[in-house]
Amino acid sequence: MMNKAIQVDTPEPRIDPATQLLSASKVSKTVPGPEGNLSLLKAVDFAVDAGQSIAITGPSGSGKSTLLGILAGLDTPSSGTVTLGCQPFSDLDEDARAILRGRYCAFVFQHFHLVNDLNALENVMLPLELQHRSDARAEAKSWLERVGLRDRLRHFPATLSGGEQQRVALARAFAVTPKLLFADEPTGSLDHANSERIIDLLFELNRQADTALVLVTHDEALAARCDRRFQLEAGRLLTEDRRALPD
Repeated sequence: MMNKAIQVDTPEPRIDPATQLLSASKVSKTVPGPEGNLSLLKAVDFAVDAGQSIAITGPSGSGKSTLLGILAGLDTPSSGTVTLGCQPFSDLDEDARAILRGRYCAFVFQHFHLVNDLNALENVMLPLELQHRSDARAEAKSWLERVGLRDRLRHFPATLSGGEQQRVALARAFAVTPKLLFADEPTGSLDHANSERIIDLLFELNRQADTALVLVTHDEALAARCDRRFQLEAGRLLTEDRRALPD
């Protein structure tokens, strides 16, 4: 199905406090398979309010990463609609989605995705510089201090531990003051002690910045800290009590 190319119709997209920050209505995703079409997501309804934290769990292959990519506008649904703020996100063309995503969202990944040739300070400065922030250096330094890396500003990713790299990634994500943070297995590459530190830090920053969190995770300790929890099974979203959401 072709998506309409709709331009972002305001210079600065609005978030109406009376509406949900992010919502998905009847979102399905179907891709070609060797024996016919393969259904990855089935009529998913989903909503996130400002400041809310939501965990999406489920076995490998259940559609978690596919759903996260569609919610973040990195992919488009085969049917259904995703709305971000007051914009029909999934109906926008790729460039318009990127603009809107850059204004609202940030990301944290399992494998950190730091730029190896940049030190910790430069990694956090990068998205701020892309926003043409004149205070990029001072803001990046402030966020690295907030995540406990005051003495690691000039260190490159290869010289940092896994827990330190994820703290740099958190500083980089929160530095742009996103309304919505997507996290894909943010503790998946960490040992137990570092996982606990990152979880505590993630929710501390969430409270301070009033940023909504949408987390894909296998980490039960992380999922248990969220306001709401859903499970994906075979492309269908289940509520906390394992009821299928209505079609």
